[in-house]
Amino acid sequence: MALRFTKMHGAGNDFIVLDLRDGSPAPGTDTLARMADRHFGVGCDQVMLLEPPAHADALASYRVVNGDGSFARQCGNGVRCLAAWLHREGDLSGADVLDSPSGPVPVRVVDDGDIEVSLGSPNFSVDAIPLLATAGADGGYRLDIDGIPLRFGAVSMGNPHVVIEVEDVLTAPVELAFALQAHHAFPEGCNVGFAQVVADDRIRLRVIERGVGETLACGSGACAAHAWLHRAGRVGASTQVELPGGTLGLEWAGAAGEPVRMRGPTAFVFEGHWTS
Repeated sequence: MALRFTKMHGAGNDFIVLDLRDGSPAPGTDTLARMADRHFGVGCDQVMLLEPPAHADALASYRVVNGDGSFARQCGNGVRCLAAWLHREGDLSGADVLDSPSGPVPVRVVDDGDIEVSLGSPNFSVDAIPLLATAGADGGYRLDIDGIPLRFGAVSMGNPHVVIEVEDVLTAPVELAFALQAHHAFPEGCNVGFAQVVADDRIRLRVIERGVGETLACGSGACAAHAWLHRAGRVGASTQVELPGGTLGLEWAGAAGEPVRMRGPTAFVFEGHWTS
């Protein structure tokens, strides 16, 4: 049976959207990985599975499948694309809530057509990340990766993120990210962001996602970088995060329990039917 899909992207972070709200079973992970393959499939960073809501006050729920077929617990740009998709279908008029593997996510269509999401409050607990390490006096962490000492921050946005501040993202040691993701200190792996503070309200960022590799943008990674750098006093409460594929707007004042809000553009690329 042919499976309808929509190809979308948010700031270059691209997705396949599958609407399974009628209760249809999700394809197997092997099929999803084939769909995500850029040479033999449709091609994407993640497949977003739109499913019936888990709670009565939610519009729908979603799951996130990485390009290698593994499941992720959150995807900021992916949920923005889902909100845009639901808005186009006439199911999301202005604001609503979607159920995610990490909890409820409020979504909103803003005046200029951008999509804003609230990904919840950043969690800096090592148990939430999880991270098997002890913070230093400055609140950061240190590990030796392939003989190179790395200082980094760590935060959970529903999924685990490492934030490494660098002088220039263009020359960042991104090759170390894969060894860091496989390090025993991260029992569930991690997403690694290399962040350059340009100004109090401006960050440049590159992200290497677990199960995907380097992406043109990463919404939860932008939230993590903003939250960690704001907590460290490096940026203000509002920043523009510049990624290779586009710019996202972030807000978080730092209060306990306050969600990080992220907004940015989305785009529909093409529609099709998967018959393989």
